[in-house]
Amino acid sequence: MTVGPPTLQSPTMTPTQIAARLGEKFSSHITASHPEDKHPRIHVDAQNWRVIAEFLAHDEALAFDFLLCVSGVDYVADDKLCAVYDLRSMKQKHEFAVKVYTDRNAPSIPSVADLWPTSDWHEREIFDMFGVDFPGHTDLRRILLPEDWVGHPLRKDYVFPREYHGIPGSYELDWQQKPTYPG
Repeated sequence: MTVGPPTLQSPTMTPTQIAARLGEKFSSHITASHPEDKHPRIHVDAQNWRVIAEFLAHDEALAFDFLLCVSGVDYVADDKLCAVYDLRSMKQKHEFAVKVYTDRNAPSIPSVADLWPTSDWHEREIFDMFGVDFPGHTDLRRILLPEDWVGHPLRKDYVFPREYHGIPGSYELDWQQKPTYPG
């Protein structure tokens, strides 16, 4: 009997095949498709996310039954916020991502915590750090910062407070202050 490293099964579908399947069903909802990228993915707007998420979770060929991570991104120059959902199918052995874009001024992305329970805390973190609302989430509240914290620290235009309830901030924040020049 030889003992060696476990062999990995080949994925049932390639990223190109996954993107094509999604394109067949949701071509009008997909704003960009990057299956050959180092991070294979499609891009969608928030109002189209829920129907695509349900398809990703319930379609037999895709069977995305595991949410690896949800990451927030601030595209301040485009006036957009984004949540990146990295998915895996344990059954089909493939992975894919969906970038869900929302308006930066009224950010809202439908929750998928009922489809992938892992997203519960990820969505709360993005709510806390970026200010994105997740309608349908059953317990959307701050997870890292106190309830009375003002603002969302991972937004690129966030200005960190000099103190919080009398607790001084860091001197590392001095770069945010405008320089004063002598006379």
